[in-house]
Amino acid sequence: MPNDASPPERHAGVILHPSSLPGPGPVGEIGPYADAFLEWMVQAGLDTWQILPLHPVGAGQSPYGSSSAFAADPRLISVETLVKEGLLAPVAMPYGHDRLDAELVDHWKLPLLRRAAARVAPTPECREWVAKQEWLPDWAMYGVLARQHGDGWWSWPTEAANRRGLAEIRGSYGPELAVEEGLQYLFYRQWSRVRELARERGIRILGDIPIFVSGDGCDTWAHRDLFRLDSDGRPDPVAGVPPDYFSPTGQRWGNPVYAWEQHRKTKFAWWCSRVKRELDLVDLVRLDHFRGFCANWIIPAGEGDARRGEWAPGPGMELFKALKKSVGHLPLVAEDLGEITPDVHQLREDLGLPGMKVLQFAFGGTAHHTFLPHNFGHHRWVAYTGTHDNETAEGWYQSTDERTRHRFRVYSGRDGSGPSWALMREAWASVADTAIAPMQDFIAADNDARLNTPGVAKGNWAWRLRDLPWHVCDGARLLGEAFGRATPR
Repeated sequence: MPNDASPPERHAGVILHPSSLPGPGPVGEIGPYADAFLEWMVQAGLDTWQILPLHPVGAGQSPYGSSSAFAADPRLISVETLVKEGLLAPVAMPYGHDRLDAELVDHWKLPLLRRAAARVAPTPECREWVAKQEWLPDWAMYGVLARQHGDGWWSWPTEAANRRGLAEIRGSYGPELAVEEGLQYLFYRQWSRVRELARERGIRILGDIPIFVSGDGCDTWAHRDLFRLDSDGRPDPVAGVPPDYFSPTGQRWGNPVYAWEQHRKTKFAWWCSRVKRELDLVDLVRLDHFRGFCANWIIPAGEGDARRGEWAPGPGMELFKALKKSVGHLPLVAEDLGEITPDVHQLREDLGLPGMKVLQFAFGGTAHHTFLPHNFGHHRWVAYTGTHDNETAEGWYQSTDERTRHRFRVYSGRDGSGPSWALMREAWASVADTAIAPMQDFIAADNDARLNTPGVAKGNWAWRLRDLPWHVCDGARLLGEAFGRATPR
């Protein structure tokens, strides 16, 4: 628990996933523009970079539907850096994208990355790193088989689906396995450099663990006993959330539900490995859907939406005791949004974790709404103008009802112009230890820049920043200095 006798540290940050970074190519990269972004953060007086999950994306380019809880997303590898290192010949980089181009990623970028991975895979440095990654043999094999047989491991040939004869399969796919390993090594090498630059600049990286994994991914294929699957290996029931302020029919995510009793038998070994892996990638971790550790909303696989589900108990404190024993210090943030019951608040309090306050949700009720800054009560919070799942602040103000706009204007003492910076000011001025806004709010973008709309299957996760907004740095730094979140120059 923090020592309340001493002033808490105050932080300010920005949400921007690397895929949204500007620069050449069809998707943001962890190369020169990531370096420039870190310098932008310094100039803006920000010390917390919040990202989305760094793992391979799933359907619709979603980082929350990854095929692995351990492998990294190779799309983010910088082609420019590979050229400078001599792993690729000079290549004409497509430029001018303000949206992620998935087709160009698949047909232009990934073939280049695979070529570089094949070249780096045999090197002693790569082989030494590969040998230390316990999760990598399963991922490499899964990646090769998925390319060979398609998605949905339950539809693979019986031997492969049931993990029989893997030694023979490895012997047949040696070069392809090496490419999968090389891709992970290239990501590790480039991301390690970005993390070191962040440390040198006093910037901490806040990552994200989705509580659930993909039903047809590597984790269910390699650890079938840890999930509730039918006889074919398909998830049943599936995970989601009941109707809430995001969706009147709830959200049917379709992810498999954990077989928690089996996890208990292993002393939560898979979860311990997962959290350790995440802390190899980032400095702090947001636990997405924290309430699922108390109870999960489970839905029969045959249901089309999430309305006909039920709550099933989660592992609660038992899991976190195992994590503490295995991992040690747990720098976690609890995503405690949605339908939250007293046991969820109690678990977060018992763990001493900061929760989340999203200001866009604060002005639709009374003066007692718990997301209004004067009701925070203590400082163990992360205050957000909005998250990756929200409208932008400008879009929110434009689309919400006039009564909510009026309450916001009165509360903030503003006339309604510049709602994004008005929300940022409320977050920065609050007692919350950390205040964060999406990059879209720094640049006052409307909903054309929205990253994700929950419950909508298409059109998400594609927004990219066209240029780094150096012109907002002075204003952001002054805001940070005024409220003790940035050191005065």
